[in-house]
Amino acid sequence: MSIFKQVLSIARNAKNYCKVSRRYFSHETPVEVNSEEHEIVIALGSNLGDRIHNFDCALELMKKSGIKITRHGCLYETAPAYVTEQPHFLNSAIRGTTKHDPHKLLGVLKEIEKDMGRSSGGIRYGPRPIDLDILFYGKQRVNTENLIIPHERIWERPFVLGPLVDLLGYDEDGEIVKSWHLLSGKSGGIFEAWEKLGGESLIGDEGMIRVLPVANKLWNWSSKTSIMGVLNVTPDSFSDGGKFLIVDSAVSQVCSMVAEGADIVDIGAQSTRPRASYLSPEQELERLIPVLEAVKSLPEMEEKLISVDTFHSQVALEAVEYGANLINDVSGGTMDANMHSVVSVLKVPYIMMHMRGNPTTMQKQEYLEYGDVCGEVAAELFSQFRDAELSGIPAWRMITDPGIGFSKNTEQNLDIISGLPEIRSSIAGRSLAMSHVPSLIGPSRKKFLGEICGRPVADERDPATIAAVVAGVLGGANIVRVHNVRDNLDAVKVCDALVQRRNRIHSP
Repeated sequence: MSIFKQVLSIARNAKNYCKVSRRYFSHETPVEVNSEEHEIVIALGSNLGDRIHNFDCALELMKKSGIKITRHGCLYETAPAYVTEQPHFLNSAIRGTTKHDPHKLLGVLKEIEKDMGRSSGGIRYGPRPIDLDILFYGKQRVNTENLIIPHERIWERPFVLGPLVDLLGYDEDGEIVKSWHLLSGKSGGIFEAWEKLGGESLIGDEGMIRVLPVANKLWNWSSKTSIMGVLNVTPDSFSDGGKFLIVDSAVSQVCSMVAEGADIVDIGAQSTRPRASYLSPEQELERLIPVLEAVKSLPEMEEKLISVDTFHSQVALEAVEYGANLINDVSGGTMDANMHSVVSVLKVPYIMMHMRGNPTTMQKQEYLEYGDVCGEVAAELFSQFRDAELSGIPAWRMITDPGIGFSKNTEQNLDIISGLPEIRSSIAGRSLAMSHVPSLIGPSRKKFLGEICGRPVADERDPATIAAVVAGVLGGANIVRVHNVRDNLDAVKVCDALVQRRNRIHSP
């Protein structure tokens, strides 16, 4: 069986066991078949060993133990509380459902902690490989010798409230969520409790940082705007098609982009320009792998990231096997039904772009019909995000892209660039976690810029690209995908300085 088929089988059957303490945790916790499903929130923390691996293991073991995970918070690196002489923690939270009663659920979580190496003794609030706390259980209050729900220290802990808020949406008004707000004892509910601790002003200092795990590191992506340099190893891309088909020329271009300041190199072997013809996964891999291997081996890439631009799950799998750190999918999973499940097993960041149709059809009139382009892009991206999350990709591994130039006309592209805050706000109504993940834009040398500026030749659109990038970064974009690294890097440095200055002036 091929590697791709093996991984696909794992994804479909959810049999990817988690290796813990040199053995495989393999017991199944019995669940009462006829019992009622209850909506729950569980907080996660870890500050010993490979913290992100601990989180991945805990999620898998919860799924195997009768807990269906439906939402994930973002991932936070936080300073230790109470006992301060210990390593920094990773914190997050999940929302899900279970048929276990509260005390049975507590027992399941304690068993997972034990099997992952947490001892029952030790210092209270001290170091631990995993910590799993029940924050909410349906509408219930529980107060027994062994269990208090809501968790008694929720309201004093930013590292708990931050991820908890991520699991909600501003417009969410279901009965269960209403009960959680009431349990906070605040008229403004959980949101007021979070704001009283400092809210978003807490994020970004040394005590609490929102991070994305990639390449065995934690990426503090909000500290500066990141530059993604474009490398097309295609004969027919709209801007640089045919220039980098030979491995040596591709490597030379990568070295140039890295020297100019690229943080990420995005390699694409399949053209996604309008009306581009498709390659099979095998044809795409034939182009991609020699370049990817050569780029990965460069000393210059040691501190850089490699993204692969593909909508084929088989290509995504092989690319990660050969060293890719991220998958950049222009279809957001709509062109390959296996993409989300495969990426969930690969455990790499996933860039999810908005597009209607496919590259061949996306500019047809039927796909350009929007009433409110920002609102509809937000809604459609949210739908893709939810599908990915339910397939096992946590929010802390996702990056969103509104898809400038994909199933949008000139006016709609302008609305997207100027409306990035509106898109983020619309998403926040549905999911604060999704509104808090990194946002990528890719206006570089696109046709709409040529139409505005009268520049029919793509590589003459760099000044127009810079203008679009500046507008996007000032509107909240965290990553910009560009062909001209040097000039766009200077532009985003000025944008970052402006934003930092504005934040200092308006900080309390």
